[in-house]
Amino acid sequence: MGDVLRFVFLAGWLLLAAASANAQETATAPDAPSAPAAASVPDAKSPRIALTRVDWDAALATLAPIAELPVNAEGTGVDRALPHLNLAASLIFRNIAASPVPVLLPFDTEAYLQDYTAGSVDRNLARYHGGIEPPKFFLTGPSGYDAALVVRPAAIPELADIKFAEPIHVQISGSALVYELNGPDPAARGTPVPEFDARFPGIRRILHEANLRYTFVRFGVPYVVSIECYNASVSRFRLMACKDADRVITRVLGALRVVGGKPGAARPATEPAKIERPEKVSSTFHYHGAGRLVARSGARGLGGSLDNTVYANIRFPLADAPAHAASQVYWSRSKPIGSEDPNVYTWRDNFCERRGFTVGQCPGGIGHQGQDIRPAPCKSNEGGEPCKRRHDLVAVRDGAILRLPKQEAVYLVVNSATEHVRFRYLHMHPRKMDEDNLLSGRFVREGEVIGQVSNYSRKEAGTSYHLHIDLQVPTKDGWVFVNPYMTLVTAYERLIGERGQEVKEEVPPIAQASVPSPTGQPPVPPSTVQGAVPPPNVQASVPPPTTKVIAEHKPTRYAKRGKRSGEKARGSHSKREKIVHNKRYKGGQGKKQYAKNCGRRCR
Repeated sequence: MGDVLRFVFLAGWLLLAAASANAQETATAPDAPSAPAAASVPDAKSPRIALTRVDWDAALATLAPIAELPVNAEGTGVDRALPHLNLAASLIFRNIAASPVPVLLPFDTEAYLQDYTAGSVDRNLARYHGGIEPPKFFLTGPSGYDAALVVRPAAIPELADIKFAEPIHVQISGSALVYELNGPDPAARGTPVPEFDARFPGIRRILHEANLRYTFVRFGVPYVVSIECYNASVSRFRLMACKDADRVITRVLGALRVVGGKPGAARPATEPAKIERPEKVSSTFHYHGAGRLVARSGARGLGGSLDNTVYANIRFPLADAPAHAASQVYWSRSKPIGSEDPNVYTWRDNFCERRGFTVGQCPGGIGHQGQDIRPAPCKSNEGGEPCKRRHDLVAVRDGAILRLPKQEAVYLVVNSATEHVRFRYLHMHPRKMDEDNLLSGRFVREGEVIGQVSNYSRKEAGTSYHLHIDLQVPTKDGWVFVNPYMTLVTAYERLIGERGQEVKEEVPPIAQASVPSPTGQPPVPPSTVQGAVPPPNVQASVPPPTTKVIAEHKPTRYAKRGKRSGEKARGSHSKREKIVHNKRYKGGQGKKQYAKNCGRRCR
């Protein structure tokens, strides 16, 4: 009986081995070539946008007491008030009738209309603004309006004690569309403002992303009044203290009046624009998915923002390809595929890279706020002479420039039927921008050259040679930073005429979390769950952190010199080695040392 069982077992084993070999031969047969794999591209999605419903009757009611406004034939309403007001206000606020929402500004509408009717408008327009300078920037369009005013405390008696030498920039926006985002709600951290609740029901004070903002809904429209400030008792980094910004915004809120707008103006589209991507697959352009940061570069040990939204079909900000979007701080960790070929680049998101800036859309709460882009390397001219780097930057969309003289940042505000966004360019030279008249109010066309890539960050050569660009959208809590990565990926694809290939990253088993099964069966790995997203910022190919201690570092020339002269070697180390040592062996001192040596130039 035992011999029979052994024979059956041996026969079964031989049959199983033969079947396995046959299957392997069939899989590798040369006469059955497999079809080329299509580009692995994430499902880029359009933004979620909600349209507002304007209560024009309530807006018209606020104009009823103004005697200079004409009434209708029955004498019971002010239906003709807005056309007359728009005509009068257009002398100061260009194209104000194009706003589909009521325009609220700190402006004495009644006094101005009295002088306008009498033909004696005061040339000192600040008199109608209550001491506030007229807007340096005013833009209307199908998606609402944006305005930027300048406040000088010395010109307003109740603010004269504020000790801040720089002009104070106050921004006001009313949006006909609102972007709906995931993540924590900044309003949950806001506080009510009882003194203005009667005029602006539900008004809240929110300090978010280095901006003090007061948000409210009036006439069914979300409005925001904001000032960039420093949350301390004194001003720093050319930013006023937020406690003083409170007083300025309170002054502006008290002076808000309806200045214009038109019920029949063009409204934004009900659906966002369709995402445009080429069909041809590129062999040279590769990119990691949104939120896939360089290993160990996320704030507080967390990953990036898994936001693959394309917020607008923009033109790529660099005039020419190739370009490499990647970290400038952790450059050595992000080696491109085909690095020996300068035309082959692998992009990587660094929106939530570890920095000291508040970013509500990042898991760690702080991050980089935007994306760094480095142009192609500069090649030497014939004869061996070094070349002069010049890479033009262009406007990504039709829009208006928002920037005052000497400012490092330049905003491009876009207000169209499908989007209400603004882009910020950093690291161009302020003096060059002033010479080129890149100042508030200038309208630029998509693709128009607006500057050159530089390395300015508070000073010449304050950072590496690259462009920092970020993106903001209006929400119910005001303007917030969102991840521009996939917006830039699709823009670059249109520039080169080919679709990029996403670099798929394997997730190590140790990083996988089990998903409970609703049927009581054993837990299911996340890779088998439909729609499961692997944890961000994990790479199988990245080696673990080195454990080499500081004593194993080679001594510097100063230490060697000490040995030669008979003195005891002091074990001097480079600045980089000291930072690594502090970070690994002295806890929080590493971060302080990094901030001291790096500062804002690493932005």
